[in-house]
Amino acid sequence: MSESLVVRDVAEDLVEKLRKFSFRKETNNAAIIRCKPEQQMMYAGSKNKLVQTAELTKVFEIRNTEDLTEEWLREKLGFFH
Repeated sequence: MSESLVVRDVAEDLVEKLRKFSFRKETNNAAIIRCKPEQQMMYAGSKNKLVQTAELTKVFEIRNTEDLTEEWLREKLGFFH
């Protein structure tokens, strides 16, 4: 049971934007910030489907955008070097 409840399908244009983001040429750190607090139920119900559909390999979650700092991101990405 690796799939969770799917609240919405992933739009094809979103998948294309995520692929472009994933394969971008820039070397600086970047992040996609998923939803507002009031949208967290939809996010929770669709996250796994989005990760599978967009073929994402690195997914990190935070609850507050204030927690997303350069230091936090470098620490998380350091695992892959």
